[in-house]
This record gives sequence, C-alpha cells and structure tokens, in this order.
Amino acid sequence: MTERNYVLGTHDAEIARLQLQHRVWRPRMYDAWRRAGVTQGQTVVDVGSGPGYASLDLAEIVGPKGRVIAIERSTRFLDVLRHAAASNVTTIEGDITETPIGESIADAAWCRWVFSWLTKPGLGVANIARALKPGGVAVFHEYLNYASWGLAPHSPAFSTFVTAVIDSVAKTGANIDSALSLPRLLEEAGFDIISLTPIVDVVTPDNHVWLWPTAFARGFRDKLVADGFLTAAQATDAMTALDRAESDGGTRMVTPIVLEIIARRR
Repeated sequence: MTERNYVLGTHDAEIARLQLQHRVWRPRMYDAWRRAGVTQGQTVVDVGSGPGYASLDLAEIVGPKGRVIAIERSTRFLDVLRHAAASNVTTIEGDITETPIGESIADAAWCRWVFSWLTKPGLGVANIARALKPGGVAVFHEYLNYASWGLAPHSPAFSTFVTAVIDSVAKTGANIDSALSLPRLLEEAGFDIISLTPIVDVVTPDNHVWLWPTAFARGFRDKLVADGFLTAAQATDAMTALDRAESDGGTRMVTPIVLEIIARRR
C-alpha cells in the first residue's frame, strides 16, 4: 500500500515524538482503560495505532488469551509495530473510514487523536460500531477545545501559532475539536454514552506534561510556514515565546482541552 501523508510525517523523528507523547499520556490512558473494563482475555481494537505504543500496552493487559487488532494507514508506522513482534497483536493496514475491521469481533476499542484529523468521522464511528460486540466499549481521547492551548501569562505570539494549527486542520475539511460532535455520532451509531470527562493541565516547564505539546509545536512550525499559515517571523516569535517560558521561569502552559469519551455499544 502507498504510504499516506501525515501532518508531521512518518519518519524517525516523528516516531520518537509519538513515543514521547505516549509516555506523557500513558497514566490517563491506563486509567481510562481500567474504568472502561478493559481486561485480560479480551479482543481490543487500537484505532489509528501509529507505531503501536498503545497496542503493546494493551497486549500486556489482555494477555496471551486476548488479542489486539491495530488498524493504521501508515506502512512505516506498522513496520515499527511489527518489529516489536508481540504475538497477540495483529495489524490491519488501512484508513478507519475506508477499511473494515470486522463484524462483532471486539470487546473494546481505543482511539486517541484520530478523529480530529478525519474529514468523514461518521464513517469511522460506524466502522468501530460494526467491529464491537453488543456491550462492547469504545474509549476516545479527542480534542474538545484546541484554542485553550496557550501560555500564562498570555502570549499573543504563541496564540497566533495555535490559531494557525487550527486553521491548517480546517483547510483539510476536518475539525480539530472533533470531540464536540463525537458523542452525538456515537449515539446515532448505536452507542450509549457512559461518561464524558474533560482533561486539561496547567503546568510549568519542569513538568513532564510540558513536553507533549511543545514537541508538537517545534515539529510543526516549519510546515505551518511552508503552507502559508504563519510567516517566518510569526513562527520565530512563537518559538521565542516558548524558549523564554522555559528559561525565565514563572510561565505556565494551559494544554489543549481533551475530552475522554467512554461509550457502550447497544
């Protein structure tokens, strides 16, 4: 299959960034899985698995009698996961909006920051619904209010950067705040909403969470300039604001608000 384009690519540096992001987010991910009832012996779908860091964690939880199905459209990312050679992980190379997962084969599904980039989210929801058994659970972590991302005290230069990110996603036809529409899409596809939990942090540069959004910012700046969403001067000003925040002390970062959704298939 031809390699698909990704916002930040699928090269080694992006794989390392995704690993960092996963480490930062792992405690909340594990907590969500626990509350959703993910446990040994189950079959779990990792939707948009990327290089498979969550898939490998899920493989440990479900154990040798369970199975993880990782669906991912990037050949490069799946190669990383396949190299890990977890015996209870199988892969599907394809887009969640185009490639069937299966019919009533899974007890649970996990999805993080995938729907914020989809132009046809309803197709993705329907695919997950078909894959889950009656009573199966789906857990999502998706952006609810990306514009909440900012520095405190307020930095106009950094806020300009955040607006450029939002605009760049909107130009593709997707809505980065996908969690605004996901609950209704899930209900229409035969799910009951179990819980809706907003997630946001306000952190200083010495907090591990700081690394998650700033790694994205530094990796995305050049593309925003190349695509015309920022001037070179605006990008420099935004990164200077980040550098100053990290060196001067006293500045905090408000992370983009994420919504955790746990839903059960009727």
